[in-house]
Amino acid sequence: MFLPSRVTRYALLTGNLTPACQNMLKYVNKIYILILLVSVIGTFLVTALLVNIFERKEEGKNRFVQVVPIGDYESDPAVWGHNFPDEYDTWRKTTENYGSTEFGGSNKRDKLAEDPRLKILYAGYPFSIEYNDERGHGWSIVDVVSIKRLGDKKPGTCFTCKSSDNIRMWHEMGAEKFYLTPMKELVLHAKNPISCLNCHDPKTMELRPANPAFLEAMKERGIDLSSATRQEMRSYVCGQCHVEYYFESKEKPILHFPWKNGLALENIEKYYDDINFHDWTHPDSGAEMIKIQHPDFELWSTGIHARSGVSCADCHMPFKRVGSQKISNHWVRSPLMTVASSCQSCHRWDENELKQRVSIIQRRTRKLMDQSEVAIIDAINTIKTAKDAGVDDASLQEARKLHRRAQIRWDFIGSENGMGFHSPQESVRLLAEAIDFARQAQISAMKAMEKKGKSSLSKFTL
Repeated sequence: MFLPSRVTRYALLTGNLTPACQNMLKYVNKIYILILLVSVIGTFLVTALLVNIFERKEEGKNRFVQVVPIGDYESDPAVWGHNFPDEYDTWRKTTENYGSTEFGGSNKRDKLAEDPRLKILYAGYPFSIEYNDERGHGWSIVDVVSIKRLGDKKPGTCFTCKSSDNIRMWHEMGAEKFYLTPMKELVLHAKNPISCLNCHDPKTMELRPANPAFLEAMKERGIDLSSATRQEMRSYVCGQCHVEYYFESKEKPILHFPWKNGLALENIEKYYDDINFHDWTHPDSGAEMIKIQHPDFELWSTGIHARSGVSCADCHMPFKRVGSQKISNHWVRSPLMTVASSCQSCHRWDENELKQRVSIIQRRTRKLMDQSEVAIIDAINTIKTAKDAGVDDASLQEARKLHRRAQIRWDFIGSENGMGFHSPQESVRLLAEAIDFARQAQISAMKAMEKKGKSSLSKFTL
C-alpha cells in the first residue's frame, strides 16, 4: 500500500501540496473508495447466497405446500397438481408418444400383426381377436374402452386398473359389486385415468396400494403392508396392477391374484392346478389353458434388481432435480429412454454399453420365445392330427397336460413387459422348459397315434 514520506506528510499537514502529491492523494482516495465498494458488494452477494442456501434447505425439508385441499376421493390429477406442479407436469406426459424401443415403447403396437403365430396359440380366446401393446397411464380409459376383446360385454373387473375414480366407487359400492357391474356402466362414473389417487394417500401423500385384489392377496400371503418400507411401497403400488390375475368365473368375475403359494411360475401353476382352473379350452388341442396376463411384478421378484432392493420406480420413475428438490419423474416409461437417471445412478458404464447389455438380454429372450412358439404350435398341430384321426381323449390327456405346461411358461414371459430383462435367467429357464414340454407333448401325441394304429412315428419329425 502507498505510504507517504515525511515530506509528503508535512505537506499534507500544512496544506502545501505539490501537484504530484495532489494527484497521488486523488489516486489513493479512488483506491479506498473502490475497496469499500467491492467490500459492500461482496458482503451483499455472500449474504444473498447464504439466504438462498437456507431457503432452499428449508424448501427441501418442507416441500409439501398445500395450495388447495385434497379430498379423500379426489381423482382429478389437475387438483393434486396445484400442490405438486412438478410431479403433475411429468404425469401429463404419459399421453405423449415418445416412440418405440426395440421391443416396446409408447406406440400402439398390434402384437397379432407383428407375430401372427399368436392367433394359433390363443385360438378360441379373445386375445386372438385383438392384442395391442400398452400405452401410457394417461391412455388407460381410452384404450380399455376401445379394445375389441369382449366388446360391450366387458365386466367391471376389466376396469379395475384403469381409473383413479375406482377408489371412490370401491368405497361406495364395494369391490364385488364393482366387478359385477358392466364396465360400460362404470365408465359413465369415471373421468380420470390412472393417476395420483391410485398410489397416494390424499391426506399424508404416502404411497399406498388401493386395489382390493392386491390387498386381499398380500393379506393371504401374510404380508403386513403397514410395516412395509417406503422402498417396498415403490414397488407395491406398481404390483397392484402389473401382475397376473384371474376372474373367479365367467358368471362371477371376481378379481383374484394366484399368489397363495408364492410368486414364481411353479407356485402360480400349482395354484391353478389345485383349484382346477382354466381360462379357456384350446379348440385345436383340446387342452384346458391358462392365459397369463402381465406378470411384471412376479418376474421382477425373481430377479437381481429385486434382490438388491431396487424398486420398480427406481428405473421407471427415476429421480430428477427441480431446483433444490428431488422428485420422482411421473412420466412412467421404458428406462431405455432415461438411461442416465434410471441406470447410471448405480451402473458406472456409458449409455451405449448399458443399452447394448439390455439389447443382448432382450434379443436372446425373443429368440427363445420364437423357438417356444414354433414348438408349441407343432404340439398343437400334432394333438389335433391325433384327435382328427380318432384317438380318444384319454390317450391324449398327457399331451394336453404338457401343452398347458409349455404354454403357461411361454406366456409368462411373452405377456410380461420387459422382454426378459426383469429377470433374465428366470426368463431363459422358463422358455427352455416351454420348448421341452412342447416337444414332450408332441411326442406324447405321436405315441398315442402309434398305439392306436392311426399313424407311424416315422411320418413326423421334431
